[in-house]
Amino acid sequence: MNSQDVILGMLMKRSLTGYEIKQLFEELFSYFYSSSYGTIYPVLHRLEKEELLTKENVVQEGKPNKNVYTITEKGKSQFQTYLSSPMEWDNVKSDFLMRLYFGQYVGTEQVIAWLKKVQMQTQQHLDQLNATYSLYSKEMHPAQIICIQIGIKEFKAKLETIQEGLTQMEQIENEEKRD
Repeated sequence: MNSQDVILGMLMKRSLTGYEIKQLFEELFSYFYSSSYGTIYPVLHRLEKEELLTKENVVQEGKPNKNVYTITEKGKSQFQTYLSSPMEWDNVKSDFLMRLYFGQYVGTEQVIAWLKKVQMQTQQHLDQLNATYSLYSKEMHPAQIICIQIGIKEFKAKLETIQEGLTQMEQIENEEKRD
């Protein structure tokens, strides 16, 4: 899976502007796929050169013109090739988990600080995902709903585990202070 696959998938439902694609990456897809803003437009340009999508310049009165991207038959075929390819295993790369794993070298207080920070961030992400789900759920296919529900449950499980870890680490910190 790469940005090309995700963009082609977005365009399967309807034509989108570059801004709309960027918004989907930031609002909905950011929970399941990581892509920087700087990669979107170069990928769109490359997809256009490869004739996987077309770009229509739409003139707007009183506003800057906008580019609307539409997937071509060749693009649909390319996207179907992606969907038919063997599924890649999810790769987890987490700076937080690496630091936590080596937390014995920084002390209990720092580990607690990391846990609290990630707890707050995870709660924010969960709240944002729930809000995004509320916005899009009526137009979602059941498979998309399952995808979002998995994300929500993963965030909830992470929060539960962090809370258990915080309780454990705070007990250790209290014991250290007594000694």
